[in-house]
Amino acid sequence: VQLQAFGGGLVQAGGSLRLSCAASGRTFTSYVMGWFRQAPGKEREFVAYVSWSSDHKDYVDSVKGRFTISRDNAKNTVYLQMNSLKPEDTAVYYCAAGRATWDPRGYDYWGQGTLVTVSS
Repeated sequence: VQLQAFGGGLVQAGGSLRLSCAASGRTFTSYVMGWFRQAPGKEREFVAYVSWSSDHKDYVDSVKGRFTISRDNAKNTVYLQMNSLKPEDTAVYYCAAGRATWDPRGYDYWGQGTLVTVSS
């Protein structure tokens, strides 16, 4: 599976962005899809995941109520809608495909990352 993330950019605090991650390959529906982020000088952090059927989703506490993960299996795409953005959301965001939920070690495939910068 090859993943390509896009949709990052510069936004003011309180604004919104929608990230997309397009996957190649016919096994997209076999995988849990996750979003992670890495801020400068910090470790990669789990943000959200969605199960193959979208029945199960979870988020890191700091984004609950503001971010929404979704997937469209017909389009082999996973999304991350980010609302009420804060400067501390600034990071490179990565999509990933795997069998895990919050643990990055359980993800087998990673996109190249897209930079989100939130100005105060």
